[in-house]
Amino acid sequence: MRKVWKFGMMILLTASFLSCKQDNEISLFNGKDLSGWIVYGTEKWYVEDGLLVSESGPDKEYGYLGTDRHFKDFEINLEFKQEADGNSGVFIRSTVDGTKVSGWQVEVAPPGHDTGGIYESYGRGWLIKPDPEKDKALKYGDWNQMKIIVKGDRVQSFLNGVEMVDFSDEKIGQGEGGVLLQIHDGGGIKVYWRNIVIKPL
Repeated sequence: MRKVWKFGMMILLTASFLSCKQDNEISLFNGKDLSGWIVYGTEKWYVEDGLLVSESGPDKEYGYLGTDRHFKDFEINLEFKQEADGNSGVFIRSTVDGTKVSGWQVEVAPPGHDTGGIYESYGRGWLIKPDPEKDKALKYGDWNQMKIIVKGDRVQSFLNGVEMVDFSDEKIGQGEGGVLLQIHDGGGIKVYWRNIVIKPL
C-alpha cells in the first residue's frame, strides 16, 4: 500500500511540475487577430488561415509588429516560412519610434544572408554572423523553427535545432524593450509566422 501511495505522489508531483512549466509559457499569437501586438509603420500585418502574415505594402518601407509588453530574460520559440524576398527578423529588448527601432535583431533572411545572426539597428550594425556552413539549416520556402534565448548579456539563436550564434554583449545586457517582428524595406517581402511562444526566465 505504501508503494502505491508513493507512486501516486510521484505522479502528482510530476503533473504539478509540468503544469507549472506550461503555465510559465505565454502564447504571443492567438491565431485569430493581432491582440497583444502594436503595428509600427504602413506595411501589412494580418491574420490568414490561422497564420500571422507580414507583407510589404505600397510604401515599401520598414515595418514592425511589437509586443505591447516588455520582456527581459526569456526563451522564445516560433516558426516562420518565407515567400518572395523573405527579409525579416525578430528583435529583442527593442523599442520603436515611428519606424526607427532601437535594439537588436536576430536575422531572418533568404539563403546566404545570415539567418540567426545578430544585428544592432541604428548602432554598430552586425555584431555576429553565423558560420557560413550553418546556412544549410535554413529551409527556404518551408516552415522553420527558431529558438532565441536571452539571459543577462547573452543571446543564443537556434534554427531547426542548429545553434547559429552564442554571443555576449554588455550593451545588450542593459537593453530594455519588447519583442518585434520586422518587414525589411524595399518591397516584395512576405513571411508567415505561427506558434509564437515566449517563456520568461
